[in-house]
Amino acid sequence: MQRLPHDELLARRLTVEEALAVERHPIIAVLENVRSLYNVGSCFRTADAMLLERLVLTGYTPHPPRPEIDKTALGATSTVPWAYERDTVAAIEGLRSEGYTIVAVEIAEGALPLDADVLPATPVALVFGNELGGVSEGVLALCDSAVAIPMYGVKHSLNIAVAFGIAAWEFVRRAGASVPASGRKPIVRPTDGGG
Repeated sequence: MQRLPHDELLARRLTVEEALAVERHPIIAVLENVRSLYNVGSCFRTADAMLLERLVLTGYTPHPPRPEIDKTALGATSTVPWAYERDTVAAIEGLRSEGYTIVAVEIAEGALPLDADVLPATPVALVFGNELGGVSEGVLALCDSAVAIPMYGVKHSLNIAVAFGIAAWEFVRRAGASVPASGRKPIVRPTDGGG
């Protein structure tokens, strides 16, 4: 086994134009009052990797243009559609009116484990909360359901950027990740043993 050469990785990569035009997975991520610019940048980078439909940044979540976001996003602020909405409730109500099921990624009463046999179907809006307090009670009350990432150690929470990556990957996987309309293959597909 050997790593793919850099030129082969570049050949498989979408251009910025292709990334903005390609059909995306019907998954939106809502970030509510996330404090860290670096976490926001990491979420952009993961949203790009998963071809999420868009990010919705709410409350006091920082938004581009900011060099701290760009540092961890590595250009993904240009390839991921995003919007800023100060009012998280208004953002969620808007997404619901567009037909999205609203799902909190949170340790909450009645939350489904992320590895449950059945999860809410797409189109879905995944809501991620603040690094310290999680999804606020008011926003949690507006969600149709919640999913929680099973944890087996002493700690009962993950960094938001890590939780974002785990949840996004699982929802994309279950939505039936496909080759983008550009015809280019993902860098690693589950059938390659990498997923």
